[in-house]
Amino acid sequence: MRSLKTTALLAAAAMALAACGGGGSGGDASGDKVKLRFSYWGSDSRQKLTEQVIAAFEKKNPTIDVVGEFSDWPSYYESLATKVAANDAPDVMTIEIRGLAEYAGRGALADLTGKVNTADLDPQVLASGSVDGKQYAIPTGVNVFSMLANKATIEKAGQKLPDDKTWTWDEFVTLSQKITEGGDGSVYGAEYNFNPAYLTIFAAQRGEKFYDNGKIGITPDTLKAWWATFTKLIETKGSPDAAKMGEIAAAGQEQSLIATNKGAFGMWWSNQLGAMAKSSGQELTLLRLPKLPDATNAGMFLQPAMHWTASSKSEHQAEAHKFIDFLINDPEAGGLLLSDRGLPINSKVLEAIKSKLPPADQQTLTFLDSVKSELSPVIVPPKGGSKMEDILKRYSEAVTSGQQSPDEAATKLLEEANAALAG
Repeated sequence: MRSLKTTALLAAAAMALAACGGGGSGGDASGDKVKLRFSYWGSDSRQKLTEQVIAAFEKKNPTIDVVGEFSDWPSYYESLATKVAANDAPDVMTIEIRGLAEYAGRGALADLTGKVNTADLDPQVLASGSVDGKQYAIPTGVNVFSMLANKATIEKAGQKLPDDKTWTWDEFVTLSQKITEGGDGSVYGAEYNFNPAYLTIFAAQRGEKFYDNGKIGITPDTLKAWWATFTKLIETKGSPDAAKMGEIAAAGQEQSLIATNKGAFGMWWSNQLGAMAKSSGQELTLLRLPKLPDATNAGMFLQPAMHWTASSKSEHQAEAHKFIDFLINDPEAGGLLLSDRGLPINSKVLEAIKSKLPPADQQTLTFLDSVKSELSPVIVPPKGGSKMEDILKRYSEAVTSGQQSPDEAATKLLEEANAALAG
């Protein structure tokens, strides 16, 4: 049991902290200060950018202290789910589109309709944050899943950048093999990943939807054809083997082959170009993904990089709305974040910062403009969509490592994925 003296000392310390602007969560404001908790994930470079944005917001709003709760990507949702379940959710939460329906469906998100100024936002993209007619989320910015290429690495191996309007998956595999063979033994032609966006695009080229009426619309044959691309890359040494790729994926974005100049091609979201180019120290090029020879649909689609949301349990709703409003509508915030979370969907902010964009972001903007007419609308996954990446990764790793046959994996993956969607 604490002594009265200890208790008094702790109370005095708490008062001193309050005088310095500290504040508790769950409605605990100290004096005129409000503590606003803000959760997000990403790389070290994103954390630095975000801290700059938070400082800019606090300077304009001296009565609000924003406390960032930063995490790497692999552990983000596990941590957030625990906090939400314990009624300890951050006031402002970053949510990926795959988790939107799930978090909105469980009543964890506040309705932002009319609470944040959306007048200058792209209405088509804004709609991706709506569930059952309510605006639970505001998109941070837009991007597309694309191919990053290191031109210098490709040319050093005696090859040329492909024509991304015509190249096929088989040509991608063959070119990757040639780059590996033409290198010094430390460079691979390509790295791969099991991002659901990649499978969404591949399936669309075969006339199939990832989600179709609340179920998985992809056939076993498409899954097996998709896995065959990885198998070909591994067999031809166009990419590392399954074990090596697993290690690279676990190390994070900044340790990827494309970011460390050990790979010529890598599939990533377009908003990651800047961070990847910075890590590599070389110029990287954005390309369209390859297509199947007879595909009438390229399959690429516009997608919000992520969404800003407010907790329905927050006792600081007004402050949460003000922070989200700042993130999407203030040119200063846009000038700091640039394309880190996708290029701004606020037309006025984009216009204000366009001339200040560094080369990588200028390239991202040019690339998005060039493929705009080819992109499908935003795809909002149904409830349970947040589980797809893990399911896809587990079965894909089992296939590429030879632990499971493609036939068996395809059957079991579809069963588990449909069960997750059924809830």
